Amino acid sequence: MKTSPLYSVVVPVYNSEQTLEKLFERTQETFSELGLQFEMVFVNDCSRDGSWKVLEKLKKAYPEQVTAIHLAKNFGQHNALMCGFNQIKGDFVVTIDDDLQIPPEEITKLIQKQNQTGADVIYGIYDRKKHNLFRNFGSSAVQLIFRRIFQTTGNITAFRLIKSSLIYNVRQHRQSFVFIDGLLHWHTQFIERELVRHEKREFGRSGYSIKKLLLLTSNLLFNFTTYPLRLLVLLGTFFSVSSFMTGMYYIFRKIFYDVPLGYTSTIVAIFFSSGILLLVIGVVGEYIGRIYSLQNDKPQFSVRYKAGSE
Repeated sequence: MKTSPLYSVVVPVYNSEQTLEKLFERTQETFSELGLQFEMVFVNDCSRDGSWKVLEKLKKAYPEQVTAIHLAKNFGQHNALMCGFNQIKGDFVVTIDDDLQIPPEEITKLIQKQNQTGADVIYGIYDRKKHNLFRNFGSSAVQLIFRRIFQTTGNITAFRLIKSSLIYNVRQHRQSFVFIDGLLHWHTQFIERELVRHEKREFGRSGYSIKKLLLLTSNLLFNFTTYPLRLLVLLGTFFSVSSFMTGMYYIFRKIFYDVPLGYTSTIVAIFFSSGILLLVIGVVGEYIGRIYSLQNDKPQFSVRYKAGSE
């Protein structure tokens, strides 16, 4: 007799002590109604509140269903997910945020979509995200850059259902700069999307600051494309031609009209070319730094301890 598949729900946790128990209970009810087995893997990304105490409590109450991991420092959402992927036992993996803005009941829609299509990845997309204006703008910018890089028309979200066979491929990557969606799109094109609800945040606030959104954007640009280098080639060509034409213009004026060149044009040219050189060196240095980090085998995450293993 064929047993039902096991679903692993991976949750990166950061300052969410007020929502974790509700998240587990509602997820448990959802899988109970579906008649499916599940486990939940919580990865505490070095929260500053009482999230770890709540996770320890859940682990003691549900030792077979809950895995709770406490990272040694804050590595970021995607690195925390990678840590969780190394703990899963299921045939399918669901990733969901810890803030209950995505109702756990919506997992049903992802499972149904996967059963219908057999896709490797199902994204739960939103008709309207109930974040603040800044967060929505930042997310839109990341979505735009991602679509350009991977030549896709669909959006990406943190709410996904993924085949475990694909998770195995993702785990083989060892770079410290992790962007889960980029790795998924590297390995498959069989991706579907399903419309789900997105609710207003009830507790706390988003952990994505301006700094984190910029870091996410830089990871996209520098890890998955050579666009910055190509842009520099175009800029270098443009400014070289512009400088040559400008120089010819001043030489023409000097020869035919005896107009003095003066020091202004020289100073402007020096500052301009110096700025371009610094930009080029900075971008190339960013790529070299990431190559160095990879060669240095910098860890994606570091586990401080695991609940129940003391």
